[in-house]
Amino acid sequence: MILSLLDTISRWAIPVLLLVIPTLGLWRKVPVYEAFVEGAEEGFTTAVKIIPFLVGMMVAISVFRASGAMEVLSQALQPLTARAGVPSEVLPLALMRPLSGSGVLGMATELMKTYGPDSLIGRIASVMQGTTDTTFFVLTVYFGAVGIKKYRYSVITGLTADITGFIASVYICNLIFK
Repeated sequence: MILSLLDTISRWAIPVLLLVIPTLGLWRKVPVYEAFVEGAEEGFTTAVKIIPFLVGMMVAISVFRASGAMEVLSQALQPLTARAGVPSEVLPLALMRPLSGSGVLGMATELMKTYGPDSLIGRIASVMQGTTDTTFFVLTVYFGAVGIKKYRYSVITGLTADITGFIASVYICNLIFK
């Protein structure tokens, strides 16, 4: 019964919103089409402004991975993290997550293909995906789009949240699934 209700709601949510929003706009005498076009134009302008930031971020990530620096850093941290119950297989995932969401998604997919989604490694990878963010991507793209130049405290806060999410992922998965 409840699943059927949720299925119906999810199926009709977007069509209802697409009907309700323009109707409310017309009722309030908002020029709906003109407002839409103006918003689309602003969105396009923002997209064009963030292209240099995206290119810079993608080049930096590619250099980090292709140079072997990620593997060197993972191997250097491995003795320390092994004592804390962190599988060495998830270290590259933790290192790349603040940089790239899609790259880490591919890495997590490979971990799950290799070890299985119900393995400790697969579960840590999954929980880590949900508890951490692409901090440098957010700072580069979104802050760059709106012209924020001083974001030192945002970097510290974002990386602290990422480290906390990683530690919590490992701790909770080891506590529940080991």
